[in-house]
Amino acid sequence: MEFKIEIPGAPVAKGRPRVCKFGTYTPKKTKDAEKYIQQCWDAKYGNLIPTEKPLAVQVAFYMPIPKSTPKKTVKEILLGKVFHTKKPDLDNLLKTVLDALNKTAYKDDGQIFMLSAKKEYSENPKTVVWLQEVE
Repeated sequence: MEFKIEIPGAPVAKGRPRVCKFGTYTPKKTKDAEKYIQQCWDAKYGNLIPTEKPLAVQVAFYMPIPKSTPKKTVKEILLGKVFHTKKPDLDNLLKTVLDALNKTAYKDDGQIFMLSAKKEYSENPKTVVWLQEVE
């Protein structure tokens, strides 16, 4: 079975755990982003039990074009000639999505045997996630 969700809005990278005198905690922005991803999953697949099958996962992050970008560069971005090589890092973006879907879409992220990801600029920032169960 194949699953696909679109998460509207600018992708959020996983923040480092913060340490204080009361212990460690996850930054609010990260928690809010993970909760939002879970809500997007539940809106489409909420009645499904998390799968236990091996998974192939693809994630595409469509990052907002900075407002300060010159018009010439925006044209090149829209033609696919300019790649998103700035922060946030792709691995931290992935952590947010995979941690949010853990125990929601699948029992454990150890089930993921294949992972493909990309980030690129877009006028319509969003994250698209494809999960494919393998028999």
